[in-house]
Amino acid sequence: MRRPALPSTPPQCGPPAVPPQLICTADAESVGPARRYVREAVAYQAPDASADALDTLELLASELVTNAVRYGTEPGDSLLVAVTAGPGRCRIEVHDTRRKRPRVRPASDERGRGRGLHLVELLAETWGTADRPMGKIVWAVVAW
Repeated sequence: MRRPALPSTPPQCGPPAVPPQLICTADAESVGPARRYVREAVAYQAPDASADALDTLELLASELVTNAVRYGTEPGDSLLVAVTAGPGRCRIEVHDTRRKRPRVRPASDERGRGRGLHLVELLAETWGTADRPMGKIVWAVVAW
């Protein structure tokens, strides 16, 4: 039995173009890198994503990471951002270290914040939370 000939130059191997997840410190400076990571990961995994979908996903990442920093972590903690995208659809997950679930608060003109989950509800097809061994996951799905 003859073996097939090997190619003269081996195929290039290396890490994926975009890592499967991003781990960052739980502080406000991580919001920008998380937004960029989500945009790049979706563009890589789902090249059919429209510019509008990428903008929406970037905004959702901003809101979910900001909430994790403010309400889901303690100083010195890290958080994880994961993206799973395919044709016409993407799921963003933000993993933090607290089990306390986020809740949508009534709208208020007096509070300077507290509108993030309202935006998540408007922009995401669906969103929710799940437990993990040391905290929780807040996720959102966008379809285009």
